[in-house]
Amino acid sequence: MAPMIEEEVEGRIKDVIQDLYEIQSSVHGYLGPQTQQVLIRRIHNLTSSLQQLSASSAPLPTAIPPEIIAYIEDGRNPDIYTREFVELVQKSNMYLKGKSEAFREFRNVLAEEIITGGVGSREEVEKILGTSVEEGSLANGESGKEDSKD
Repeated sequence: MAPMIEEEVEGRIKDVIQDLYEIQSSVHGYLGPQTQQVLIRRIHNLTSSLQQLSASSAPLPTAIPPEIIAYIEDGRNPDIYTREFVELVQKSNMYLKGKSEAFREFRNVLAEEIITGGVGSREEVEKILGTSVEEGSLANGESGKEDSKD
């Protein structure tokens, strides 16, 4: 059903464009009272075409965020809004990535401190972390194991 509606709306848009072209031609060749009725008739045709376009496009989804509408009403370019929005999302993503990495590093440092400070706590820390604490995986490259090599 949607493709038929889209095709109908596309045809109505073409009608509006054609009416605008005819009005442009009439205005360009305007000779006064002799061509005034022709121009009026074409403006009425445009009004009718716009009404038909509005009626046929009503079932189509047109969810436009109010921020974009306000942006356009202020006379600004919506492409700039899109670019600014993408830049804001990228900035937020970088912030959250840095925050996530900081927590990961803190987790590793905390796990290392718990392991080095507590007797028999290594298994519990490994269980909480969900991974085995391997050599070099913690913050300072230490695993909490004593090397028996001399």
